[in-house]
Amino acid sequence: MSKTTKIVLGVIAAVVLLIILPIISTYNSLTQLSLNVDQQWSNVEVVLQRRWDLLPRLEAYLKTQRVQESQVFADIAKARTQYNGAATTEEKVAAANQVESAIGRLLVIVENYPQLKTGDIVMMLQPETAGTENRISVERMRYNETVNQYNYKVRAFPSNIIARMFGFSERKMFEKVAGADAPPPVNL
Repeated sequence: MSKTTKIVLGVIAAVVLLIILPIISTYNSLTQLSLNVDQQWSNVEVVLQRRWDLLPRLEAYLKTQRVQESQVFADIAKARTQYNGAATTEEKVAAANQVESAIGRLLVIVENYPQLKTGDIVMMLQPETAGTENRISVERMRYNETVNQYNYKVRAFPSNIIARMFGFSERKMFEKVAGADAPPPVNL
């Protein structure tokens, strides 16, 4: 092999490395960010499960107190069924948002029945529920931050080219629930 051939092959190898290494690096970065989104979604699901565990206890207590708010209970059950049957994260987010809306209505119901506020179970469940809702809020915020980092990488040039080549697509963030900007009425 001549010296000129070796130089040409060396230049070709260097050019190929200069092209392939950034592709590999970007692919690995997108993969890591995608895994971060999945992990953060798992954290959201852990606190959502805590909510699912608390709701039947609160619902059972309200039924024993003859609170006839069957529509709210039906909405919660429907959202839970949709959540359990959801195939994608986006479907689960939508179902979780429906539950959040129903919980807001449920809290208004508790406010409208003063005798409920003094019940032992409500006194015990109220801080647990509030703590769970706070945890959900924090985990949703972290999830959105993680999704934002991932989506930025999927959109930004030149990583968007590699993202399209390897099938990386944007992820959906949690959005505010309809009516969340209006505070629930409080009867004092």
